Amino acid sequence: MSQPGPRAVLIGPPGSGKTTVADLLAEHWGVSARDTDADVELSEGRSISDIFVESGEAHFRALEHQAVAEALRSHDGVLALGGGAVLDPATRELLAGHPVVFLQVGLAEAVKRIGLGTSRPLVMGNVRARIKAMLDERTPVYASVATLSVATDGRTPDEVAREIAGALP
Repeated sequence: MSQPGPRAVLIGPPGSGKTTVADLLAEHWGVSARDTDADVELSEGRSISDIFVESGEAHFRALEHQAVAEALRSHDGVLALGGGAVLDPATRELLAGHPVVFLQVGLAEAVKRIGLGTSRPLVMGNVRARIKAMLDERTPVYASVATLSVATDGRTPDEVAREIAGALP
């Protein structure tokens, strides 16, 4: 039996559609959606890009861990995590027992979705090379914490949300 908390936790790399699918899934189930990146921005009063530039990635990751811990405790709807949240072993431990859905996206699709004019701090520069490195590094981590993996390439967010809704109680 899963513990109290979100009905689904969506994880995956940038461009996998976590926020969009979370909103659709929440609407389908009649619950609210929450995004930990938005929680961090709200608590800090500045964008994630600004946090990275002004305070560094380590500071952002600490804030992100706090946001995930709080959301897992208090949110009972659909939760979307930032793409790098699962890199923290302590965050991965917090996810144990929750329904975690890995939204898989291929390199070509991720590049297309993110685009070249991106404000995402970890994919600045050679976008394709950065995304490939990110996928290579993170995919095994995403897969290790997921209770369900869903391919998103060539599919609409609605199709992805329907698959998740059909797979989770």
